[in-house]
This record gives sequence, C-alpha cells and structure tokens, in this order.
Amino acid sequence: MCAMFVSNKDETVRLFKNPILEFFSHIHPVTPIVVFVPVIIWMMVLSFGAVPVWAGILFFVVGVIAWTLTEYTIHRWAFHIVPTTGLGKKLHFLVHGIHHDYPRDSTRLVMPLLVSVPLAILFFWVFKGFASPHHYALYAGFLAGYVAYDSIHYATHHFPMTNRIGRFIKEYHMKHHFVDEHTAFGVSNPMWDYVFNTVPEWARRKRKATKPVSQSIGK
Repeated sequence: MCAMFVSNKDETVRLFKNPILEFFSHIHPVTPIVVFVPVIIWMMVLSFGAVPVWAGILFFVVGVIAWTLTEYTIHRWAFHIVPTTGLGKKLHFLVHGIHHDYPRDSTRLVMPLLVSVPLAILFFWVFKGFASPHHYALYAGFLAGYVAYDSIHYATHHFPMTNRIGRFIKEYHMKHHFVDEHTAFGVSNPMWDYVFNTVPEWARRKRKATKPVSQSIGK
C-alpha cells in the first residue's frame, strides 16, 4: 500500500492567490520554539507560584502526555479523514494533503502561526476551565509536547537522526509517508499507535527481533 507524493524535493507550491495568506502559510521551523518556549517558561513560573512544585511537575508531565494523544487524534481522525465533497477535498489538501504531496517542503513542515496561536489560546482557556489552578503547568506541558512534536517532525524530514531512537522515529514517519499512510500516526512517538493498534507490521517485527535474548528465553 504505497503512499503517493508529487515531489520529495525541498520545494513548495503556491496555495493562495492572496499574497498575505500565502506569506503566512509559510513558516520557519524555528518559529514555534521562539514563540512558545517563553510562554512555557512563563506558565511554569506562574504554576510554581500557585501550586506546590511537585504538583506543577506532575501536571506538566500530564500535559505532555495529553499532547501526544492530541497529536495522534488529530493526525489520524482529522488529517487523514477521507473527504467526499469538493470543499472537503480542498480543505483537506490545505490542512494536510499538501504535506503528503510535498513532504520535504521546509517552509510548511511546522504549523503556521495563524493556526497555532488561536489554537494555543483556545487550549489555555479550556485547561483553565477545568484544571485551575493546575492549568498553568498542564498547559506548559501541552505546549512543550507540541513544540517537541513540530521539532521532531521537521527533523524526520531534514535531519539524518543517526542515534538509535532517532533512526527509528525517522524510519517510522518516512514509512508513514512512502509505504502506508494508514498506519504510524504517532510522529513524536509510537505510543498511541500501540494503544489503538495502528502500529505497522514492520515495526512490530522489528521490535520482536530486537528483544533481549534473556527476555526471549524467559517466555
């Protein structure tokens, strides 16, 4: 089940006739780090002033985990929905289809600020609504997970990622693009693919093959 693409070169295609919209549809990959890391630090400072340090750390970790589930959910059920109308197909192409057609377009690998900033504001108020006063740390962890996701996603397409974990993450995502786009929805990590049974068969075989000998004997 080979996934299709138009070009695997670092090139782009025009999306909008409006030059302002077109300009803001491109983004430098470092932008999320520059914009959101100060917010993460600020949120943690506020958290340590509102709740005990241990609670702040705990909810930060919960926030990171919450992001990984959000990442999986959006990628699987929003980005990979199969549209049936003309408008739906256009929206799908704008949101995610273009990334599968031009997977190495370095200016469209991370989420543009016109999308990420409004969503960040929305999630802050959602967390505040049900988790106050722990919402500061929860939100900081959520944002940290998002920034890590965007950074890892960019790296899988443009960096060699030579260590063991990096090689696996890169291979995992590349095969989502070029072998089977209906599996491997986790980009920053495969955890939720195991939970929801969307791990590709090659990854399962690889995991079994790399189990320690003592573990295999013990079974």
